[in-house]
Amino acid sequence: MDQIVWIALICGAIGVAYSLFTAGWVFKQDAGNARMQEISSYVAEGAMAYLTRQYKVVAIIAIILFIVLLLTLGSMPAIGFIVGLVGSGLAGFLGMKVSVNANVRVAAAASKSLPDAMDVAFRGGSVTGIVVTGLALLGVAGFFMLAKSSDPDPHKIFSALVGLGFGSSLMSVFARVGGGIYTKAADVGADLVGKVEADLPEDDPRNAGVIADNVGDNVGDCAGMAADLYETYTVTIVAAMLLGSTIYGGIDKPAFYLPLFVGGVAIIASIIGTFFVRLSKSQAEKDLYIMGALYKGLAVAGILAAIAFYFVAQKLPLGPPKGGGYEISAINVFWMAVLGLVLTGLIVVITEYFTGMYGPVKYVSKASSTGHGTNIIAGLAIGMMSTVLPVIVLAVSILIGYGMGGGFSGVQGGTGTGLYGIAITVVSMLSMTGMVVAIDSYGPITDNAGGIAEMAELSDEVRNRTDPLDAVGNTTKAVTKGYAIGSAALAALVLFAEYTRAIEELSGKAMSFDLSNPKIIVGLLIGGIIPYFFAALCMLAVGKAAGAIVDEVRRQFREIAGLKEGLPGVKAEYGKCVDLVTAAAQREMVIPSLLPVAIPLAVAFIPGLGREALGGALIGSIVVGLFLAIAMTTGGATWDNAKKYIEEGNLGGKGSEAHKAAVTGDTVGDPYKDTAGPALNPVIKVVNMVALLVVPFVM
Repeated sequence: MDQIVWIALICGAIGVAYSLFTAGWVFKQDAGNARMQEISSYVAEGAMAYLTRQYKVVAIIAIILFIVLLLTLGSMPAIGFIVGLVGSGLAGFLGMKVSVNANVRVAAAASKSLPDAMDVAFRGGSVTGIVVTGLALLGVAGFFMLAKSSDPDPHKIFSALVGLGFGSSLMSVFARVGGGIYTKAADVGADLVGKVEADLPEDDPRNAGVIADNVGDNVGDCAGMAADLYETYTVTIVAAMLLGSTIYGGIDKPAFYLPLFVGGVAIIASIIGTFFVRLSKSQAEKDLYIMGALYKGLAVAGILAAIAFYFVAQKLPLGPPKGGGYEISAINVFWMAVLGLVLTGLIVVITEYFTGMYGPVKYVSKASSTGHGTNIIAGLAIGMMSTVLPVIVLAVSILIGYGMGGGFSGVQGGTGTGLYGIAITVVSMLSMTGMVVAIDSYGPITDNAGGIAEMAELSDEVRNRTDPLDAVGNTTKAVTKGYAIGSAALAALVLFAEYTRAIEELSGKAMSFDLSNPKIIVGLLIGGIIPYFFAALCMLAVGKAAGAIVDEVRRQFREIAGLKEGLPGVKAEYGKCVDLVTAAAQREMVIPSLLPVAIPLAVAFIPGLGREALGGALIGSIVVGLFLAIAMTTGGATWDNAKKYIEEGNLGGKGSEAHKAAVTGDTVGDPYKDTAGPALNPVIKVVNMVALLVVPFVM
């Protein structure tokens, strides 16, 4: 089976090589005039300053946790923790680095044509997308080989891989929380003063908060998303490998290696898919064509991956589970993988409906015409309603995957193989991470490009080309968040299955979750608290930091003569806003980020609770976290695009009462969709990873 590991390593290396080659191509493109390069340098410097400070904070916490893991679980879990944490951080850093260099080149390309600008933007995004999956696959496969060579004991390898997943999850929480606080504090603060009070256009250079806002697009939407999906990808593969080993009886079984094989071939399919994202000159004027070009690449990658999965299933037959019983056929393995791809497509379509320029967005826009309160009511309602279809799709997929895995067969071992069927469906869904993140990272690049065009006072023709790219980018970012949430919930479900299996294997008896057991009820309630408490802390942090930005921008308008009037030679002090929001994000991110670590530990070791209550807490956090994350991210994106729909000239356009109400809704929706909501993805997985780590201590 070592050849499968080598295939995964080679595919991961190809992904990294593709990203480096494409990054080189992006860096060679025209970077525009001196003013454009100056503005871009402000954004790049701010982003680097933020990540540097964030990584210093994370490093201190990581050292403490490394020592704890070293003393309690041994060297390999501790090393795995560092490998996972560094890998997730590196994915975010590389994604951000390319993004802040691609933005000015997209603005320069827009002076030629919209297709040229889109080409640079998507290629810049594809660097992030493919490098995320490449690094993740290299990390899992490479560290597995290291752990196996260190000690072939399966239990030691399991513990090491769980440490790897925990490290990537923890880094992801910090990246999501810190980046989310930064980006939305800057965005909300700049909008409240610039748009509402001073009546300035988007990205006006007189607004001191605009550079911090553009920095936030990169550290939140690019670096944060990259770290998030790196973690989800890593954790899902690790969980499926562990579950396969538990059910099929060892690390020498095909079920243990199948997730690596699926991930490897999907990277190649995604790389090929990137070459199909093209926009012709005749299609250049409509948002529909831009979105269609992006989805064409995703569709090609999915079709190629499905073809490859058929041969993977034939090459790696699973055989019977441990102790004999139900045997998943090769054709069922193939259909479970196809189910994951279909699930990806359905989540994309549903999320786009709720966040694109369709009925829900137009409904919230219309509600804005009757005031701020009706806008908020409509946005909250749409956010809640948006949970229904994704959850139904996820539920049906779970049942189908479980059934194709033999869960309903009644044959011995069918329950276990059914759970493995769900795991393969999730791995297949996550195998599209490369293309999905590419489409997402395209968004902050085009957003920054539009800001640079505005601040550098380029022609209206350039802004007319960057605006439709940015408008599509808002939808793609929302779609990616929907994908991330759905995959996170399913990945957490696989982790929970492994938790129960690990308990059963060590205790020698089945673990049941009977609701007549008060420990289970208490655990469910505590688990449900985690997403709400976490989200509340994130929202409060954004509010505090945004208030500080509002005060600073007001001060500059008040004290810098000629700034508000736009007199020649008068510039805003951008650096002060960048420093202010950077410090606030670092200060506010620590407690929310450690919450999903502290609470499950408390549940595990408080007398009278223990493993049953901990299992209940895992279920509670998954269910509540899924609903809250979908409602927040989709509702927030709906508010955002409702504002943009009005800004396009509908319902009175910019400056109207409807527009002012829509700005208020967008202000509420910003921390919903870009801070608290997406940060819940890694939270529910950290809770489960911590539970897996403490299994030996709760027996």
